[in-house]
Amino acid sequence: MADESALGVEIDGQPVCVVRSGGRFYAVRDECSHAEVMLSEGEVENGLIECWLHGSQFDLTTGEPTSLPAIEPVPTYPVTIDGDDVLVDLHTNPKRG
Repeated sequence: MADESALGVEIDGQPVCVVRSGGRFYAVRDECSHAEVMLSEGEVENGLIECWLHGSQFDLTTGEPTSLPAIEPVPTYPVTIDGDDVLVDLHTNPKRG
C-alpha cells in the first residue's frame, strides 16, 4: 500500500478504512460522522484523512475531527502488522472517540 493512501474494506460486515500515512498503518470506520460517505475516497496527509464531500478532516490516531463541519469522532481500531498482512481488530478496545 502506498504511503498517504486509503483503502476501503469490509471486515465482519463493517466498513473499515485502512490508511497508510507517514509509514504507519491506521484503521477507522469508513464513514464520515457528518455526511455518512466513505472516508476511504478522501485525501490522506500527515496523519489526517479528509472527507471528500465537505472537507472535514479526522485524526487517524484518535478519530477526532480537526475541522468542520464534522463535530463527532469516527471509531478507530487497533492495527498490527504480520509480515505483509495488515490486521485490523474490530473487537478489542475499539476507540469510539
